Parts: sequence; structure tokens; C-alpha cells
Amino acid sequence: MNNSSLNNQLLPVDAIRILGIHKRAGEPLVFVKCHFDYNPFNDNLIPCKEAGLKFSKGEILQIVNREDPNWWQASHVKEGGSAGLIPSQFLEEKRKAFVRRDWDNSGPFCGTISNKKKKKMMYLTTRNAEFDRHEIQIYEEVAKMPPFQRKTLVLIGAQGVGRRSLKNRFIVLNPARFGTTVPFTSRKPREDEKDGQAYKFVSRSEMEADIKAGKYLEHGEYEGNLYGTKIDSILEVVQTGRTCILDVNPQALKVLRTSEFMPYVVFIAAPELETLRAMHKAVVDAGITTKLLTDSDLKKTVDESARIQRAYNHYFDLIIVNDNLDKAFEKLQTAIEKLRMEPQWVPISWVY
Repeated sequence: MNNSSLNNQLLPVDAIRILGIHKRAGEPLVFVKCHFDYNPFNDNLIPCKEAGLKFSKGEILQIVNREDPNWWQASHVKEGGSAGLIPSQFLEEKRKAFVRRDWDNSGPFCGTISNKKKKKMMYLTTRNAEFDRHEIQIYEEVAKMPPFQRKTLVLIGAQGVGRRSLKNRFIVLNPARFGTTVPFTSRKPREDEKDGQAYKFVSRSEMEADIKAGKYLEHGEYEGNLYGTKIDSILEVVQTGRTCILDVNPQALKVLRTSEFMPYVVFIAAPELETLRAMHKAVVDAGITTKLLTDSDLKKTVDESARIQRAYNHYFDLIIVNDNLDKAFEKLQTAIEKLRMEPQWVPISWVY
């Protein structure tokens, strides 16, 4: 069957298994990680719902045939996994990038061809401030790697969700396996501060020159002084054989998610407002902190956490809701150990 006619000739799933599962000799196997949930029975565009392949976000699929511009043939990688049609990268990008304004839900049944004219689709581009077309992630080509230690562990989250506490606990408990960077600053050292401990002190002109040269992963200004994390300082930790733990701004993921840093990215999500309020009260009562946060402050943390998750969800390897620091640490520790014991699916650019 000619694959280009898939939009007119509707294949049952069995036919796809028989006709589509065989690849051309010498053609490389293609595997993708899905960054969205898909159910063909909720899809008004698929030519045949019964021929569609349902999948969940995070699942790995083998792409069998992608000659058709709109519908690819794929199968689940797990043993005995089913096969079927999935929307192509091109089709799903169009769907994600635009908002449907007018659509006729009626469509042909499987095994029939309809000549009935459809209403035209009208689209309005979204004008969401968080929307970035280049951030749309549909499928990501991946390769299977044997167990290995990631070069970096990147903790993403809103301010006040406990990232620093988790990072410090890992380093204190196992300094031979985990380390972190020392931030640079242009401010003058205080009397009790030694260079290279809490901060590395440099002149403002030197720091500005290095920022301009792209030597900083991230930087910012506070009370007239510059602060930042140098890229080389991450690599220095990695070169000692340790995993470098970073708690950085999510924008930094665009730089870090390469073979040079091979990050395991964990989103530390804020719990519900009531839980966060109780956790804050507990640390204040225990004398762990003297900083009192208002309900407005706590709500900002919850809202910021939700915003980061919406915007950067496709980068996360794991999401942990921190409603209890000890339990969150255990979950993170279990995930890190698993990386050293089980094969991993990683972006193909890390391998080739």
C-alpha cells in the first residue's frame, strides 16, 4: 500500500502491523520519546480512529514509517507492544501552535471515504507571553544507553520549594559522588569571607567581560553587584568524577541539555498552598528560619511553580512534589541510583 494515500485509504491496525512494521533494509531504527499524551479516539483529524496508536507522555515509540507528512506509523517498544498511526511532528506542531476556532466534528467512519466538504479551519495564533514556538516539543529522537552516571543533576523549581536543601543534603552525605559550583561575584569580600569558599571574588570589569564572552551559564545583579555561575566551574566538578548538582533558572536548560553536561533534570514542584503554609510554620517553630513569609509570598511560590511546569515540562526527567523534605530526598536518591543500574533513553545527540 502506498503510504502517501493514508489520508484517503483507511488502514485497520492489523494491516498496519503487517504492512508497515517492516523497514527498508539498512534503514536505521528511529526511536522517539513522546512529550504529550495522545488518544486517537479524541482526535478529530485522524482518518481512522481505530487505526490510531494511543500513548502517554514519556513513553518511547519506534517510528516505523514517516513518509506521510501528517501520519506516521509507530509501535510501542515494550515487548508485544501495539502498532498504529500517530500524528506527525509537522501536524502536531501546527495543532499546538494554533488555536482552532471553527471545526466540524463529523468525520468518516473506518473503511469509508467521504467526499462531504468540511468547514474550513480558522486559526488564531496564541498570544501567551510564555509561548515560544521553538519550545514546542512533540517527539524527541532518543537512543538507548547502558547504565551510566549523569554529569549533572539539575534541580528546577520556584524559589522556596527546597532545592537548595536537597542539593546540600546530597553533597554532605556523599561528597565523593556529588559536588557543586562556587558562584562568582563582583562584590567585595566581607572580613570573615575567604575567596573560593562561599564565593569567588572578581572585579566587575572582569566579570562583565566574561559575561560578554559567553562564559557564564547564568548571571544577575543584586544591590549593584553581579553574581553568576561560570560554565567552566561546572566542568571542573565533572572532571573530578563527581556529578555536579545545580539549582539554576530554567532558561539555563537550553545550554545544559547537551552531551557536554548530560543532565538529569528534576522539577521540584511546590505542594498545595495549605501544605506549604504548614511546612513553613514548622520550620519557623523549629527555629530553622527566622524569615516569616506571608500568605501572599507562599501563593507566589505555588503560582510560579505551576508557571515553570507549564513552560518547561518537556525538559523534565522527573517531577517530585516537595510536601515533605525527607520523602522528596528519598525519591530523588532512588531515581539517581536507578540511573546507575538500568539502561537509559537519552537524546540521540548525546550519542552520535
